[in-house]
Amino acid sequence: MTYIPKEYTSQYNEKKRSIQQCLELIRSGDVVVAMADNNEPVDLLKEFHTIAPRVENVILQKGANGMFRAITEPGLDGRINSTGYYFGAAHRAGSKLGNVSYVACDIPDFEPFFGAVHPCTVFMASVTPMDENGNFCAGLCRQWGDMFIKSADRVILEVNPNLPPMNRGLIINIKDVTCLYESAHGLWDLPTIQATEEERKVASYCHELLRDGDCIQLGIGGLPNAIAEAMYDLEDLGIHTEMFTATMGEMVRRGIVTGARKNFHQGEHIGCFAGGDMALYKTLAEDPKCHILPGTWVVDPMVIKQNDNMVSINTAIEMDLTGQITAESVGPLQVSGTGGAFDFAYGALHSKGGRGIYAFTSTSRKGFSKINCLLKEGAQVSIPRNYADYVVTEYGIAPLRGRTTRERAENLIAVAHPDFRAALRLQAKQLNIL
Repeated sequence: MTYIPKEYTSQYNEKKRSIQQCLELIRSGDVVVAMADNNEPVDLLKEFHTIAPRVENVILQKGANGMFRAITEPGLDGRINSTGYYFGAAHRAGSKLGNVSYVACDIPDFEPFFGAVHPCTVFMASVTPMDENGNFCAGLCRQWGDMFIKSADRVILEVNPNLPPMNRGLIINIKDVTCLYESAHGLWDLPTIQATEEERKVASYCHELLRDGDCIQLGIGGLPNAIAEAMYDLEDLGIHTEMFTATMGEMVRRGIVTGARKNFHQGEHIGCFAGGDMALYKTLAEDPKCHILPGTWVVDPMVIKQNDNMVSINTAIEMDLTGQITAESVGPLQVSGTGGAFDFAYGALHSKGGRGIYAFTSTSRKGFSKINCLLKEGAQVSIPRNYADYVVTEYGIAPLRGRTTRERAENLIAVAHPDFRAALRLQAKQLNIL
């Protein structure tokens, strides 16, 4: 058992409070920023709505996870208003009530841009137990936090023994903490999503674009899992990603990911947050080559492009025949966010030997084509057409880089579902695309 000097334990005990006592620190007009995902102070957020009767104009910035009443309860507009640059189910529900507003921003710009307009006054995070130096670690999610905490005049911590200390995580010293409470809730344990037969076909085509020694970025879901599994026959892969996934952890453990051929941060596996199973978190905590670093740096396209052979693999909700891609909205309805999609698209496109891959099944669950002549009215463009590279469906690979709009349309129609190709061709001719 680690010995902790009395000077730190005394401060710890003096600052220990109940959740309600912590919430009493929040005042009207505060901008409250909670770290996200595994570093989100879950138990405090469960009670956050209780401050509504006594406050006005409180802004709550939090991640996509969780269905908290502070976001979904009617009548909160003007008392507690939540923001997010990546919507989850609670954000989608709250936006219909006027409680939530979307922040249109890429990850590396979020802290400086949002923070300049809405300076953080209260910073909240779930952290590891205190160590012998009086430090806590918030290390599994660093999409934001490093800049927000510097402007905050109050810091509230949830101390969770289930959180592992991470290599180069965000360190918070007890002297900088206003108050804390203890909780032992479980971590964000994501179930493995099995790929469909169509998704496995997409993965097999993606594999044709991959090489030994590539540096990869992947998303989450059945299709990214299938693509990762298709990489199991490759060697010396590197990781520079927004999200560490369970399949990435598996590739590290199998020795498929070594980082040995990376020209930038050679031998290091880099991301800005993790979402997966317990095996992933154990790997990230115990492997000294794994680093979760600030999103302002990790997802900066000027940083990403320094990785030779950078391969960004993302999905899409819809795209048009010129190459515009939406990965975040259905028409005008915001369902998720841009995240790091554009940043990795730009970075991969400008990497020496890099490739940007947009992989998806050709139709939605309801049978609608995801490749259309035009995007739906009001759709948000996540990837401008100038940055679209390869599009992969279960029907093949459509290269777009350097192609004319006519060539792009021909290539995209060829990988659309056969039932929609004739209509796409007719519409494209009517709009003078073909």
